[in-house]
Amino acid sequence: MADDLSVPLGKKSPNNRFAVPPMALRAIAASLALFLFLFVVWSAIVNDPLGGEPMARVAADMRAVPADTPGNGADGRRRYREPNGKPEGPSVIESGEAPSSDGGRTVTIIDGTSGKRQEVAVPGPSELRRPGAIDPRLLETSRHGQIPRVGIDGTRVADVYARPVSPAKVDGPRIAVVVGGLSVSGGTTAEALAKLPGPITFAFAPYGTDVDRLASRARGEGHEVLLQVPMEPFDYPDNDPGPQTLLISLAPEQNIDRLQWLMSRMQGYVGVENFMGARFTANEQAFAPVLREIAKRGLIYVDDSTAPRSLAGQIAGANMLPFAKAAIVLDAVPTPPEVDRALAKLEALARDKGVAIGVANALPVSIDRLSQWAKSAESRGFVLVPITAVAVKAKAT
Repeated sequence: MADDLSVPLGKKSPNNRFAVPPMALRAIAASLALFLFLFVVWSAIVNDPLGGEPMARVAADMRAVPADTPGNGADGRRRYREPNGKPEGPSVIESGEAPSSDGGRTVTIIDGTSGKRQEVAVPGPSELRRPGAIDPRLLETSRHGQIPRVGIDGTRVADVYARPVSPAKVDGPRIAVVVGGLSVSGGTTAEALAKLPGPITFAFAPYGTDVDRLASRARGEGHEVLLQVPMEPFDYPDNDPGPQTLLISLAPEQNIDRLQWLMSRMQGYVGVENFMGARFTANEQAFAPVLREIAKRGLIYVDDSTAPRSLAGQIAGANMLPFAKAAIVLDAVPTPPEVDRALAKLEALARDKGVAIGVANALPVSIDRLSQWAKSAESRGFVLVPITAVAVKAKAT
């Protein structure tokens, strides 16, 4: 085999197998030149100083800006642009519009590359106060879903969702009526919504498949809403209020976890009402942590008076929990004459005490008699009010 060192200069060794053919070198050079040409063209056309890196800009100052301020459009919007007057490449830019009459804003999201615009409505304070609206500031995410909480500024849930009562109209004995057991029967709930006036408070059982939508509809029609919480009766489990019932045999943490499951079933309620619970509400060790949790959530507590040994008043007072207790169960005997007699007793109590609270079940006879009674109650000098108007911060005894 010939030695490459012995080959005369200027001549190729016959065994040089790795020589690159001239045609391949020319092809590589042409490819590099084409790539360079395409890169230069792309750079000239696309204005992207970040090289395609995703980026978004959000306007932090959403205050109203006068329409004639430099840099704004004639419609009063502040334009967020680069010094050259053009949007930043492919970034997303927001511009805030001056508030509308309801305190809301319209945010325009602009794609800086395509110029595509998207209008997004941001509700203002008046929109949040619309009947049926849920204030996201008063929600907390638990392992079961969203549950109420006190706002970071101290705003209480019961205050936000309370039905306003004009002081000018509260001139006479006040009567609050709570109708419970709603959402279990869609037909009965629809009948209650159709026949009963707004000041009557609706208490929803947590088990209906459509409970959140029905409660939202009730709020939208001006009713205050309560959540009924199942509690252990003396004859449990022969008499079982339902899943997630609060029991004296459970640890406080377990009952609070069950309470939070129940609280997650719907939104926008002003408070909690017991469902059964004669044994549970008479047991301070089990009941007190639950009422403290209700107070912590900015709600009120309503005792339906079906448990004579209930400690709700004392525990509520110790925790400054707004509290209301019914005086009469209006349909203890569910016949038209007996419901009418119970309503007459409620009126007499209101005249004597200045205020009275009655509770009823979502039964067709109860809804019908309440509807007829409410139409003439005002003409007899009574003021029908929602439950928050008569709930007070009880004092410990």
